[in-house]
Amino acid sequence: MTVALMWEAKAAPGRGGELLEWARSMSRELPCAPLRRELLRAPQDRVLVITWWDGPYDADVPELPDPAPDLIARPAHRWRFESVEA
Repeated sequence: MTVALMWEAKAAPGRGGELLEWARSMSRELPCAPLRRELLRAPQDRVLVITWWDGPYDADVPELPDPAPDLIARPAHRWRFESVEA
């Protein structure tokens, strides 16, 4: 089974590039490597990181930490999904 973790944050005004670089760096520094990792951005300086891991829905897998409060406009959102089809 595969579990996917989604992490999404909106940057503080004018800090979208910094948040994107922070997310890129932190996703590469996880204590172990995911099966797959994807970094995306959207209008309004939103950043999304999706990581895929081998394990059940409730697997103990590393997640991105919270960025510094001055880097984000609101707390990061996190979701967990399990694969149902490949």
